[in-house]
Amino acid sequence: MELVTEKREQDINDTQSAADEDSRERVAVDLKAGLHPLKGNSEFYAIYAILYILLCDLQHKFVFWYTRRTPGVRTQTSYEDNIKKIVDFSTVETFWVCYCHLARPSTLPSPTDLHLFKDGIRPLWEDSANCNGGKWIIRFKKAVSGRFWEDLVLALVGDQLDYGDNICGAVLSIRFNEDILSVWNRNASDHQAVMALRDAIKRHLKLPHGYVMEYKPHDASLRDNSSYRNTWRG
Repeated sequence: MELVTEKREQDINDTQSAADEDSRERVAVDLKAGLHPLKGNSEFYAIYAILYILLCDLQHKFVFWYTRRTPGVRTQTSYEDNIKKIVDFSTVETFWVCYCHLARPSTLPSPTDLHLFKDGIRPLWEDSANCNGGKWIIRFKKAVSGRFWEDLVLALVGDQLDYGDNICGAVLSIRFNEDILSVWNRNASDHQAVMALRDAIKRHLKLPHGYVMEYKPHDASLRDNSSYRNTWRG
């Protein structure tokens, strides 16, 4: 009698497990097909959809960095040594955990740089992934820079910009009278990719017509030792 009862319980557990697996697969298929997870009229669909999205791996692993310099103080410390790693992440869930604990740009002192780069690429002109590339530059009033930075971060993490494989990362430079946002790409000589990236940034950030975008190759920055001078307008 006990053996029969145990077998019956095992059969029920196996059936339930199969049903759960079928439900998970069905939700996954619906999500990939672009169907709204609530159409099944079940709280399970909503909860599972949230968990499914949060646990998804990102297209790329990313790293947040920061650079902080004391105004007016000269130091023998190299720029590379001043760059500090904050955290890395590779899933949607870990991104939000990290991002929600980062200081907002409006609270950071000047001059400070926030960097978001793909894992394996350091935010340096000389890095092998950057040395042949350049960056698009946009200058913002300090009151609005945080919103545009957040929109750009979400676009990079979500792989929403065209020619995404050509993008190395992005920087928000906190300065005294303005903040400067820049998007770094791998190949400054690929004019089509450079201009397509410009258009993608404009479109995604919904830049007002008054904003000017500038471009500067990293080899030019190395020659004049400047990030934002001697640019050309795109």
